[in-house]
Amino acid sequence: MSAPAEPPVPPGASAANIAKLALRDQVLTARRRRSLVESVAAAEAIAGHVLAWDVVRRAGTVAAYVAVGREPGTTRVLDELTRAGKRVLLPVLRPDNDLDWVAFTGELVPAARGLLEPVGEGLGVSAVADADVVLVPGLAASVDGDRLGRGGGSYDRALARVGAGVPVAVLLHEDETGLQVPSEPHDRRVTHVVTPAGITP
Repeated sequence: MSAPAEPPVPPGASAANIAKLALRDQVLTARRRRSLVESVAAAEAIAGHVLAWDVVRRAGTVAAYVAVGREPGTTRVLDELTRAGKRVLLPVLRPDNDLDWVAFTGELVPAARGLLEPVGEGLGVSAVADADVVLVPGLAASVDGDRLGRGGGSYDRALARVGAGVPVAVLLHEDETGLQVPSEPHDRRVTHVVTPAGITP
């Protein structure tokens, strides 16, 4: 699941907010130009790194998401984590843009804003705190771990509930890392970036 579509520029937007909008547009344009063959190869390589990662192999509970559009695909990751007996938590977007969490059983249904969401009972917004590792979507990341999302703030709120020391990884294409990502006080950093080339702390 992705965060909601980016909002329009609000009146009186900060310089950081305007810079984020410009970077989102740049990354989304590049993603639309990416071929299907390249997208599939990237998803497969990223899945291999995630599934071989020590923290994922040791984890009992993994918070993840369902990729949509041109985000690096997560289908193999979700299927293999479930097959390995992991408890996989997937987000459900609430009306207030916060994220509820549901234990993934293999069934997904179409939801608002072009998203796919799991079927099952909501465990509450604090359920993400049970995760041993958290995988999140994004559009870009800096070398310091600043993550660019879609602008809804859903994941910033969710990551504020994740325990100290829990690995949080954003899954990206190679050209979406090492960028200058504007940061604001409410933004939450990730601890790792996963690309087709590997995992970078």
